[in-house]
Amino acid sequence: MKLPRLALAIALLPASPTFAAEDQEAALKLSETLISANRDVQQRSASSAASTVFTRADIERLQPSSVTELLQRVPGVQVTQNGSGSLASLYIRGTKSAQSLVLVDGMRIGSASSGDSNLQHLNIEQIERIEVLRGPRSAMYGADAIGGVVQIFTRRSSGEGFKPFVRVGYGSRGTWQRSAGISGGDEATRFSLAGSLDETNGIDRTGTSYAADQDHDAYRNKAFSLSLSHSFSDKLEAGVNVLDQRGRTEFDNPFGRFDMTTFESVEQDPYSDFTVSSVSSYLDAQLNDTWNSRLEVGHSENREESLDKLSDERGVFNTYRDSVNWLNTLSLSDSHSLMLGADWYEDQLNSNTAFAEQQRWNQAAFIQHRYDGEHFSTELGLRHDKNEQFGSENTWSGALTLPLNERNDLIASYSEGFRAPTFNDLYYPDYSNPDLQPEHSKSVELQWRSQLAATTRLEASVYRTDIEDAIASDQDFIPQNIAKARIHGFEAALQQELFGWQGQLGVAFIDPRDRDSGHTLNRRARRTLSLDLDRSYGDVAIGASWQAVSSSYDDPDNQYQLAGYGLLALRSSWQATPELKLEAKLDNLLDKDYSRSLYEHEGERYSYSQEGRSALIGFVWTPEL
Repeated sequence: MKLPRLALAIALLPASPTFAAEDQEAALKLSETLISANRDVQQRSASSAASTVFTRADIERLQPSSVTELLQRVPGVQVTQNGSGSLASLYIRGTKSAQSLVLVDGMRIGSASSGDSNLQHLNIEQIERIEVLRGPRSAMYGADAIGGVVQIFTRRSSGEGFKPFVRVGYGSRGTWQRSAGISGGDEATRFSLAGSLDETNGIDRTGTSYAADQDHDAYRNKAFSLSLSHSFSDKLEAGVNVLDQRGRTEFDNPFGRFDMTTFESVEQDPYSDFTVSSVSSYLDAQLNDTWNSRLEVGHSENREESLDKLSDERGVFNTYRDSVNWLNTLSLSDSHSLMLGADWYEDQLNSNTAFAEQQRWNQAAFIQHRYDGEHFSTELGLRHDKNEQFGSENTWSGALTLPLNERNDLIASYSEGFRAPTFNDLYYPDYSNPDLQPEHSKSVELQWRSQLAATTRLEASVYRTDIEDAIASDQDFIPQNIAKARIHGFEAALQQELFGWQGQLGVAFIDPRDRDSGHTLNRRARRTLSLDLDRSYGDVAIGASWQAVSSSYDDPDNQYQLAGYGLLALRSSWQATPELKLEAKLDNLLDKDYSRSLYEHEGERYSYSQEGRSALIGFVWTPEL
């Protein structure tokens, strides 16, 4: 099916229909569709989830260097990172990294030991689409979807025939970005194959620290992606998607390594070798006019080996995860649809640390009903999870959509979520608690969506999330279910086209509180703003981005404050010939000195350095074959 025909079909359908598998593939190119909210293609405007979608066209227009840079444009999303390749902490609506779920082509990729997803290693050149759901989605996905869900889709075919591309970029601090690929196919078979190599000399992140830390922290990332699908008929399709990133990141340890012989901290020169990969395959069948069934089987790996050039210290934390998902969509009538599904996954942790347990499984079943009527629409979901370690959990969600008129909708929703304790929480030697129970959340939300004018779209949300049984360490550094948090928030996204300029504005205000102490949750800014402006003049495109972040606290006791900051970036491109495009961008144009976290050295606290003004130029060659 051609892309324009698909876009028209989706726009005209009022309900959540069952789409053919090839339509799901084409829907990845469209900003008006959403896949992650209900694990099936639907109109984004018909979904109850507050969402943001970045297509491949958006990625090429905005020219982000990383996934984390792109995510900071999402209202209510904050990312804390200390340099290229360093650990990225993701905060969706004031929740922490381990309380949000990250998927690649439907597969979980997080570390079972720490709960981190290693988003910083996902190469932007291997990505077709990113969907961000804000708010709990445990009724569809189970554990860890308290703050929201980020789903990343690998590169897909760009049409029939063979379409190769080569991209090369060079920038500040010895940065090289190199990627190449080819995609194509025919009506039955489609494929995409791509590889990339990114390198940068980095910066000195800590400044005042040990002598070994006073060097630049380099980063190297080799990535590979493959997508292959084949339609055996109009009603049966199979496919496989592969994404693999591996490389090395250097970092500083200003705290030093504790020497058990001298009982003193000594300097380190640390680095990590990493691998983040996923393989997913599917079989999609339209069994009859009513029933579509999809079987997904996947395997993901999150491996990290930390080493020190000045000692023989070595840390290995490797997560291996196998999963099976069975999704069934039933179109009962023009107004009623039903999603029935079952999930299973097993985590295996391999580490040179002697964890008491290194394996656990989780199995689940869920059901969701949707009704789309003339005067209102409803959504009701229920899920039951059974985990080998912590037992059973039930979560449910409900939403009511009221169309005020042709241009305005109100959506009221309630949703529950939970986070499973990590292997570190449960089994890390001497600093764990095998009796921990999952964290639980309850969230209420009211959304207003308005097509204010033909070229103006506004989406706004006000919400409250309560988190109970949150895991925090006691005075002996043993994790306990003792913390409570309450998060109030408002966020809005405005899309506007005016005088040829395409504008996208996102704002968020949050009040994330520890309910026991009354303190603001650390490293969460209360106010954020993101603004993108773009315009095309024939073959030339120009754009600018402005990101503003208010002050925050680095520590739970709110003793150490991080100043707010604003960042300005410029970008441009020139389609010199039909096959050659030139790109250029300037990040942190005003050379703002800012920090997202602090570190302590010899009793004093200092700011981790962030990159100053940087430039990148490149070209994209897409020869015709």
